[in-house]
Amino acid sequence: MSITTTRPFKQVDVFTVVALKGNPVAVILDAVGLSPDQMQAIANWTNLSETTFVTPATDAAADYAVRIFTPKSELPFAGHPTLGTAHAVIEAGLAIPKDGKVVQQCAVGLVEVSVVGTGLSFRLPRYAYEEAPEQEKLAAALGEGAINGVPEIVNVGPRWVIAELASAGVVEQLQPDLPMLADYDRTQATTGLTVYAEKPDGDIIVRSFAPADGIAEDPVCGSGNGAVAAFRMKAGQVSAGSSYTASQGRQVGRDGHVRIRIEGDAVHVGGDCVTVVDGTFGI
Repeated sequence: MSITTTRPFKQVDVFTVVALKGNPVAVILDAVGLSPDQMQAIANWTNLSETTFVTPATDAAADYAVRIFTPKSELPFAGHPTLGTAHAVIEAGLAIPKDGKVVQQCAVGLVEVSVVGTGLSFRLPRYAYEEAPEQEKLAAALGEGAINGVPEIVNVGPRWVIAELASAGVVEQLQPDLPMLADYDRTQATTGLTVYAEKPDGDIIVRSFAPADGIAEDPVCGSGNGAVAAFRMKAGQVSAGSSYTASQGRQVGRDGHVRIRIEGDAVHVGGDCVTVVDGTFGI
């Protein structure tokens, strides 16, 4: 791929107000004319958990359209790229919030992103539950006695395996068998594994692993946290009106904070964003 032009570009840390402490997403703000193969090559080059590509919306109800790529594949939806892209688009003046909201068009449809105080939040576009097969393999990958209850697949666009672990300490010290998890994801067509445990203050600690997609551990995962919230609703741990904060990323040198709010059966995922890189990308 030779450099033929430059395109506006931002790199945004999501779920933090401190640069270098959130989960970065690379945002190509003008991806018109790029092929899917080019987008995939760029995402592989940035080597971040996700890279997004903004184009004009084809749905009149949306402010912009976005495609989301990991280093190895395209995703129909993802959480921190949704917030980071909205932050970048608003900051660049490509979309102006109406009634405090912008609307993103992506493969799962339209996603409403709200400006909430100093941060942003999105409503999960949908979620559905599936039985997680091969429970023994999951238990072996995490270690005997780590799992509390029965893991499930929660489909939020990405299909996350969600497991509650025995304690916050178990989550913090977890060293999963990544090759075994990667094999599980390839076999079951799942995105990865997100684990959590409740802390004494009522908030939770979360970690997410997607080794089959080239992401050993996602620093701070919006869709994974949304799937955890849906899982916790089904388990009766949270309900309409509940809110809490999930901490994630310290095991990989980050310190992200995800704000979860439940309205009826809707899951809202929010956090702060900060631009770290603002310039052009040569493609």
